Amino acid sequence: MDILFGIFNSIASVINHTWWIILPIFLFPLFWNLRLIYLRTRFVKEIEWTMLEVKVPKEIFKTPKAMEQIFAGAYASYSYGMNYISKYLEGKVEPWFSFELVGSNGGVYFYIRTPSKYRNLIESAIYAQYPETEIHQVEDYLDLLPSILPNKIYDVFGADLILVKENYYPIKTYTYFEEPVEERRLDSIAAITEVMSNLKTDEWLLLHILISPTGALTGNDWQKEGQEKINELSGKKTEKGKKGWGGAIYDWLRNLSFAAVKYPDWPDPKEKEAAMMKFLNPYEQDVVKALGSKISKLGFEIILRLVYLDRQDSFTPANFSAAMGALHQLNTANLNAFKPHPFLKSWTIDDWFTKIFPRYKSLKEIYRKRRIFKYCRQRRFGQYNKTRPEKFSILSTEELATVYHFPAIPVKAPRLRTVEAKKGGPPAGLPVE
Repeated sequence: MDILFGIFNSIASVINHTWWIILPIFLFPLFWNLRLIYLRTRFVKEIEWTMLEVKVPKEIFKTPKAMEQIFAGAYASYSYGMNYISKYLEGKVEPWFSFELVGSNGGVYFYIRTPSKYRNLIESAIYAQYPETEIHQVEDYLDLLPSILPNKIYDVFGADLILVKENYYPIKTYTYFEEPVEERRLDSIAAITEVMSNLKTDEWLLLHILISPTGALTGNDWQKEGQEKINELSGKKTEKGKKGWGGAIYDWLRNLSFAAVKYPDWPDPKEKEAAMMKFLNPYEQDVVKALGSKISKLGFEIILRLVYLDRQDSFTPANFSAAMGALHQLNTANLNAFKPHPFLKSWTIDDWFTKIFPRYKSLKEIYRKRRIFKYCRQRRFGQYNKTRPEKFSILSTEELATVYHFPAIPVKAPRLRTVEAKKGGPPAGLPVE
């Protein structure tokens, strides 16, 4: 026992004389992370934003493929990997955009909220594909509503939606709805615009899709995982040989041991693929084709947010359910689907506490609603707004164009905000002073 006390006293003595060296070493990671959060928060607050309203032509003959090119243009904002100074000393984060579809009694609106320095990038991408559109800078429509909801007048219901499966599994895209015959052609955005066209006074239905480019240096793991999944489904196997002096010695000893019964085998030091293609049934063929299509396109981290508002005396979640149903048409059993994000349910407690304090259940519901409206109003990118690492769902440009695009001819929503007249330029050769 005396020996143990002696050891403990020695350890205590060492700590007592060296704590001023040990403590900063342990506290430095905490200080570094807190400082990085502060720098990123300051950087995000200093971003200048511009709200754009897009009025679309009454007749659009282009498919969502044109919208896919707009999202591809937005990818130009990607930094392709920030340097050390920008990332850790200035707190810079990758930019994001908010593409918004808004329905109210006044009509159905298309908005885009962009950092001001990327306004020309977005406008140029839109005019390149839809030259007859009109784009105007407007005030934020959410400023028309109280800053905190629900209150005594309005109620709120909403959710952030994420992918059910891994990011490399795609949702159903617009190519599924396309038909060569116009009468049979469908539009994936028709259902939700129809719901928005039937809203009564004081009702609002908001669909926000926030996108931030992810690339080879920061977010391409999902594409590598997708390729590994394709290899698994198709029966391909990758064998990695040992490299370096250790691998060479191992191969020499192995060949020496079996020299009497086996001819020496010196493998290629490079990685080799042994392709053993197996027969794929139609189900597997569809999955492999869909995975290959998604991982071949540009990807964006996304926040898909759906929010419904109405007066307390007439509030009903029916329209929210209808909007969710419009998004469910993009779900597939064998590929991917949307589901509500669980983080809004993170403030939970045991049932016995609710029984003791019945009012707690209603307070928890108010907290959840105010949180989702706050995130909606701020266009908050995730729970930490890019100030801390988070895992986001990733959609390709094709999937984004399916969820958000300007409606084609089959969409007949009566209150869709459209361009009332075509613009024309002056004739060539017109004399000017």
